[in-house]
Amino acid sequence: MEYISFYNGNEMPIVGLGTFRVENNDECKASVKHAIESGFTHIDTAMIYENEDKVGEGIAEGLAATGLKRSDLFITSKLWLADYGRENVAEAYETSLKKLGLDYLDLYLMHWPGTDEAVMIDTWQGMEDLYKENKVKNIGVSNFNVEHLEALLAQVSIKPVINQVEFHPYLLQASLNRYLDVQNIHMESWSPLMNAQILEDETVKAIAKEVGKSPAQVIIRWNIEHGVVVIPKSVTPSRIEENLEVFDFSLTAEQIERLDKLNENSRIGPDPVEYSGH
Repeated sequence: MEYISFYNGNEMPIVGLGTFRVENNDECKASVKHAIESGFTHIDTAMIYENEDKVGEGIAEGLAATGLKRSDLFITSKLWLADYGRENVAEAYETSLKKLGLDYLDLYLMHWPGTDEAVMIDTWQGMEDLYKENKVKNIGVSNFNVEHLEALLAQVSIKPVINQVEFHPYLLQASLNRYLDVQNIHMESWSPLMNAQILEDETVKAIAKEVGKSPAQVIIRWNIEHGVVVIPKSVTPSRIEENLEVFDFSLTAEQIERLDKLNENSRIGPDPVEYSGH
């Protein structure tokens, strides 16, 4: 496994298991357990995915099966818009912890900026409270554009360590990436495989053939080559294993450039500027 380092000195595995759109059932539990047994130490969930219970059970079973300690894992969850406002953050955090069966999270994210700047900043102050009280190891944001981050950084005392956004060859987010780089905030990509859409792309398939890997592995590796934390989602045991087998090859500069050129600024998720959670 490779790691990225945050500005506060903490580390995060560059590949994790995503659980977006995974039902809160035994398949979810089994996939999380299998991921941990396969070498994943980074699991990503969120309150709004409504699967924290089963993710938590999978974590507990994965730890029991491998003999790993809680401190060997990196667990992320996210604060939903309905719980925004400084006075609501701690309770929402505790609710997520309880569902997950954990004492702390390694990373807690504001899930969207929302459409009210004052509420966004007030909510982030609640996130800072958690961090200052040592209840959470790291705090970050998700789906923030440059203008959201500018507004936030103008008024807060603690910077997000990471911004989890939509990022794939069809949505390169180059200016956001440059801005994060300057601010020393890492980028993380959700739905990196675009719900499998990107795996049908002819360029992706051609490069997969060239390197003798699957299209999914090529996309995961492309994220890594860009220094972006990546959380592919799968509940299929063989695919979970495959998604971690990305450290034994690299892409050439020319292959990376071909993938970058696929950019068409197209999203599969909502536009963060307009999204209010409904």
